[in-house]
Amino acid sequence: MERESMDFSLSFLSVNKMKRIMVIGSPGAGKSTFTRKLQQKINLPIVYLDRLFWKADKTTVSPEEFTQKIEKALSKPKWIMDGNYSNYLFDKRLNRCDTVFFLDYDVQTCLDGVRSRRGMQRPDMPWIEEKEDPEFMDYIRAFPVKQKPKIIMALSQHPHIKLYHFKERHEANQFLESI
Repeated sequence: MERESMDFSLSFLSVNKMKRIMVIGSPGAGKSTFTRKLQQKINLPIVYLDRLFWKADKTTVSPEEFTQKIEKALSKPKWIMDGNYSNYLFDKRLNRCDTVFFLDYDVQTCLDGVRSRRGMQRPDMPWIEEKEDPEFMDYIRAFPVKQKPKIIMALSQHPHIKLYHFKERHEANQFLESI
């Protein structure tokens, strides 16, 4: 699955070719933060899947409405799409994108990431998370076993994608600094 080395000396050249980007990884990995920083560098519009899925009252839109919203976003010529939602048009999103950033960090880093944003306003979520959700934390703990293999399998089916697979935050930060 490794398609991109961690030598980013020519990153600025490949960044100019990026038009449709997916940023994926466990909750708490920092997908939205990475997405915002990337957007500041390359000026593509952001599509936060959490914003399309969740309402401010912590209920969700219907699966049909969510699918329609994703379809509409996919029809645009340029975007950075932040979020996994692998049960919703994941293969179609991978077919449409040209670049994937996979933030593949250890569980503790992701748990700490979720804890650090508690009580903060975030542009990717329509509410402020005030307390820790045990079920959500369990989802993060299980992510490497339950979700990551599905992601890796899906990525392997799309060799056209330029894949940046970061295992640690400093790798993602190095990339952003290099462009």
